[in-house]
Amino acid sequence: MLTLTNVTWLDILCISCAGVYFVMRVFNKKNPASYPPGPPGWPLIGNILDMPHTKPWLTFAMWGKKYGNISHIEIMGQHIVVLNSVKAAMDMLDKKSTLYSDRPIFPVGGELVGWKHSMGLLPDGDRFRRYRRNLHRVIGTRAAVGTYNQIEEVETRRFLKRVLTKPGQLQTHVRHTAGAIILHISHGYEVTENDDPFVDLADRAVDQFSRSTVPGAFVADFMPFLVNVPEWFPGAGFKRLAREWHETVEEMISAPHKFVKDQMAAGIARESFTSKLLGDHDHVAKWSAGSLYAGGADTTVSSIYSLFLAMTLFSDVQKKVQAEIDAVVGPDRLPSFADRDSLPYTEALAKEVLRWNVVAPTGVPHRVTEDDIHDGYFIPKGSLIIPNIWFMLNNPQTYANPSQFNPERFLSIDGKKPETDPRTVCFGFGRRICPGLHLAEASVWISTAMSLAVFDISKVVEDGVEITPEVDPSSGTISHPKPFKCSIRPRSARAVALIEQDVNY
Repeated sequence: MLTLTNVTWLDILCISCAGVYFVMRVFNKKNPASYPPGPPGWPLIGNILDMPHTKPWLTFAMWGKKYGNISHIEIMGQHIVVLNSVKAAMDMLDKKSTLYSDRPIFPVGGELVGWKHSMGLLPDGDRFRRYRRNLHRVIGTRAAVGTYNQIEEVETRRFLKRVLTKPGQLQTHVRHTAGAIILHISHGYEVTENDDPFVDLADRAVDQFSRSTVPGAFVADFMPFLVNVPEWFPGAGFKRLAREWHETVEEMISAPHKFVKDQMAAGIARESFTSKLLGDHDHVAKWSAGSLYAGGADTTVSSIYSLFLAMTLFSDVQKKVQAEIDAVVGPDRLPSFADRDSLPYTEALAKEVLRWNVVAPTGVPHRVTEDDIHDGYFIPKGSLIIPNIWFMLNNPQTYANPSQFNPERFLSIDGKKPETDPRTVCFGFGRRICPGLHLAEASVWISTAMSLAVFDISKVVEDGVEITPEVDPSSGTISHPKPFKCSIRPRSARAVALIEQDVNY
């Protein structure tokens, strides 16, 4: 596979020859202002050796400290601008959204694998707006998401029961529950109890999306002519991989869509996002629902899994939220969305989960559609704009001791002003802000409240030694905590009784 991790100098030399024309155009053009500062590049190849391929947000943060909130590199004629401050991101991606709302073409992840039809990678235009309108009607407001409260509560209660039965399979249970919620909404589909095919399919597809769209994943993303080389060509292993991944994407989009059509033909379909859209163009209906399905099947998994990691590491926080739930809800029932306004510490904890473990550390790159001068810097047409969301949520000037998990930073205590709500940043910016943000935060909140009402989460003890999990998020467009062990036990016999209650729609 030809990736930035295994490029040889011979590869670079060959690619450079093809890129000379583009580089010469850059050098020969008279720019109206200077580019933002950044690492100095090499002749011909630019900054290809500077582009990080593992946890790029850490490298981008170092650039921010050295070069300022707006930094710049160039790879084979492709300009990349990294934003390390909320202000820069808001000023460019929000206030200048007419210029900064496009998406780049991803030659591998978008074109070869096939994610170019998903809403996340659609170029700014009529089809993108059509998808977004479809999603906004269903999950675009808190009121709209509120219609799914029962689904969230039922599936979360089922999650508690699975965790009680098999606590050692936490990550599997989290994925299963996220898939159950989103498939119920998107396709009216009720998942099987174990090894559901649609949940497994989404897991594979979204993992491949994350790996194929991270900046710098493939040299072909910077030199698109490479996508035309045959699969047998040396270094073209990425094409075989893309072909396999394309088959996964097609199945993930088409199989649940066919399920709804078959159910409707039989007169037994549940009302769902897809069933409401089937009067629309079939491609639009399929990919609008597929975008909802893919987006909801993985992002909340990362957040909820990180909740259990945080509770394993920060027992004092767990005790405080449990004390609040016990005082407000009591021992005779589980928390529900009706309790949300009465549980401020639980709300703050859910916010801290979103800040502490950044699900999309660098988001998906934006693309500028026209030349722009911003803060005196020249941003050429076609530049990729990457917001370093991870640093924005870990900036010590914004968040005191950012590595510390501390929900109290979002509460007004002793007249102290709360720190910046992470929800203004973690879901992206401008027209490209995540359309499912209200559904995502609702899922995180109800999982937090219900799980901590009935479970004590702690470190595992093996051979008399307490095992402290490592905080090590994965690379990729969507980042997950490194798999870890923890002890999950019911808080009391009453908690067990609450978990084991039968629950149905």
